Amino acid sequence: MESTPNILATRYASGAMRGVWSAEGRVALERDYWIAVLRAQKDLGLNIPAEAVEAYERVKGQINLESINKREAVTRHDVKARIEEFCDLAGYEHIHKGLTSRDLTENVEQLQILRGLEILRTKTLAALVKLADRAEQWKDLVITARTHNVPAQPTTFGKRLAMFGEDLLCAARELDRIVNNYPVRGLKGPVGTQMDLLTLFDGDLEKVDQLESRILDHLGVGASLENVGQVYPRGLDFEVVSVFVRLASGPSSFAKTLRIMAGHELASEGFAKGQVGSSAMPHKMNSRSCERLNGFAAILKGYLTMASELSGDQWNEGDVSCSVVRRVFLPDSFYAIDGLLDTFITILNQMEVYPAVIDQENQRYGPFLSTTTVLMEAVKAGAGREEAHEAIKEHAVATVRDLRSGVIMHNDLVDRLAADQRLGLTAEKLAAVVADAQAKTGMAATQVAQFCEAVREEVQSFPAASSYEPGAIL
Repeated sequence: MESTPNILATRYASGAMRGVWSAEGRVALERDYWIAVLRAQKDLGLNIPAEAVEAYERVKGQINLESINKREAVTRHDVKARIEEFCDLAGYEHIHKGLTSRDLTENVEQLQILRGLEILRTKTLAALVKLADRAEQWKDLVITARTHNVPAQPTTFGKRLAMFGEDLLCAARELDRIVNNYPVRGLKGPVGTQMDLLTLFDGDLEKVDQLESRILDHLGVGASLENVGQVYPRGLDFEVVSVFVRLASGPSSFAKTLRIMAGHELASEGFAKGQVGSSAMPHKMNSRSCERLNGFAAILKGYLTMASELSGDQWNEGDVSCSVVRRVFLPDSFYAIDGLLDTFITILNQMEVYPAVIDQENQRYGPFLSTTTVLMEAVKAGAGREEAHEAIKEHAVATVRDLRSGVIMHNDLVDRLAADQRLGLTAEKLAAVVADAQAKTGMAATQVAQFCEAVREEVQSFPAASSYEPGAIL
C-alpha cells in the first residue's frame, strides 16, 4: 500500500534535514550507536568476538524498512524488531547487551535533535547575514514608520529590517546556548539505576562510567544527565521547540510587514520569471512566500502546545504515553523551521523596494510625521503645550478627513498651522521645521550599523553561514 507523504518533509524541508529525521536515517544512526556500544563493551572486557563486530559493521548499511515493519507487526515492539533485523543480517546476537530500549531511542533521538539544531544554526546565521546586507543597503532609504499600523514618524527601511533582525539575533543566541549545553540521557537502564550494566560488568562502577563516557564521545556531546528514569525530561523537547518559535518570531513579523507593504506597492518579495500569482487574475503578484512563512510560524506554535502537554506529564520512572505525540512534533517541528528559514533567505535574496512609491507616501504623510517637532517649536515660541497640542490635533484631523474625502489633493497641514495664532509660528518657520523633520530619522543609521556589526561578530566562528544558499523552493 502506498504510504501517505509527510507534506512538511517532502514539500518544504531540505534534503539535509530530511536525512536527519528520515526512517532510514534513524536506523542508520541506531546501528552506528549499537556498534559504538559494542566496541566499547569489548574494549572494556566483555566476551565479544572481533568477527561479530566486523559482521555488524559490514551489514549496517543494508536497511530494509519493509522487513523491519513486518517484524514489528509480529513483535508489536519497534526496537525489538530492529534488533532482530540487525542480528539476522550480521549472524550474531551481541548488540543491545545491558541496554533497555530507551538507552537506544532516547540517545539516538537526542543525536537527531543536535544534528538538526546544527543545520538550523547555520541557516539562522545565514539569514542574519542576508538581513544585515539588506539593512545596510537601505539604511538611508527614508520611509514612513507606522505604529498601530498608523503613520508615526520617519525611519529608514534599513532600520526596519534591523529591528526584525535584532529579534532573530536574540533567538540565534538562545539557540547557541541550547546547542552548547544540551545534555543527553546516556546509558542508564530501564529505571535509571544502570543495574543491568553493573551486572554485566560484575559490579565494576568504573567500567560502567567508562562505557557511558565513550558513548558520549560517539554522540559528540559533553554532558549527560545524572539522575533520570526511563526517559529524559520532556521539558528539554519543550525548550527546543520553544527556540524554534523564537527563531520564527523576527522572520514572521518581517513577512507580515512585507505583505502589508506589498499591498501599498512600497516593496515586494519579488516575482520570478514564469511565476503566476492567480489562476483567475493575470495581474496578481501575491506575497505567497511571506504567507507561507507566516503559516510555518503558526504550525510551530501548534507543536509548542503539543510539547508543553508532555512537560511534567511523566509517571514515576517513565511511560510511553509521550511516544505518539513526539513522533509527530519532533521531526515535523524541525521540518517546519527548516522550511521557514530557507523561505526567509529566499525572500531576502529576491525582495524589491520601490523608492518612487515610498516617496509618494512620505510626501502624503510627511507633515503629520513632523507634528512632534512642530509641538516642541511652538512651546519654544511661547505657546502652552496642551493648547498647542490641541491646535495641531484639530488641524491634523481636519486635513486627514479632507484628504480622504477628496476635498484636497495634497497635504496642506503647514498652511493651516501657520494660520493658527495659538502656535505663534510663521509659514516660513513651519515649512522649514517640517522639511527638516521629514529628513530626520534619529539614530536609525547608527542602530543599523550596530546591528550589522553584531551579526558579523556572531558569524565569525561559522564561516559556512556566509556562503549558505537554500535550494529552489516551490
